[in-house]
Amino acid sequence: MIELEHIRKTYSRPTGETVEALADVSLRIEQGELVAIVGTSGSGKSTLLNVLGLLDRPTAGRYLFESREVEGLDVRAQARFRNEKIGFVFQAFHLMPRTSALANVELPLIYSSRASVDGLGLKALEAVGLSDRVHHLPSELSGGQQQRVAIARALVNEPELILADEPTGNLDSQSARDVMDIFRALSDAGRSIVIVTHDPAIAAQAERVIRIERGRIVADDRVATSAHLEEAR
Repeated sequence: MIELEHIRKTYSRPTGETVEALADVSLRIEQGELVAIVGTSGSGKSTLLNVLGLLDRPTAGRYLFESREVEGLDVRAQARFRNEKIGFVFQAFHLMPRTSALANVELPLIYSSRASVDGLGLKALEAVGLSDRVHHLPSELSGGQQQRVAIARALVNEPELILADEPTGNLDSQSARDVMDIFRALSDAGRSIVIVTHDPAIAAQAERVIRIERGRIVADDRVATSAHLEEAR
């Protein structure tokens, strides 16, 4: 589904020094895979996630999404592609505080090119087990429930890829398990999920763990078995 070929990303500091955030990264992610990206602070894992999400343009290399080369799309085409194909979940929930759960979930539909969006918000909330919290404000929800609303918002356009940056970082252990249960169910249904995490227990629940250091992939392991998942839980 996704293929990165020799991706590089460099930044220039005000001093003129060049920093290489990603160095010759090549990677394939198949449909339905649940992948964790791990690494130390500054290793390049968030930059890699931003490249996958078309939030950051690589300095060099190719990015193919469903066999379509996308790294060279202009800003407007990238925005349209993200809205249709990619959902984002972050550590901070980024919910509008005075807006209901349903209205928060439906926000991406404002930019949808679908002929009809009726019922998609309710469907997404049902998928994360919050059909009974449709009209609740974020302040009336627990942290775990707020993150589930954020996941529903990422799902509402029915994207093929979900990118999650430290999605359990602000959650208690039970809420984190609930979120990972949702991600596994989405993966089983055919969506590709990529999670950046610093938590080994969360990474252990993925099917595949990619370790990145100094902008390079240094390990790529398929680790999950049924027994392994039970141990992680």
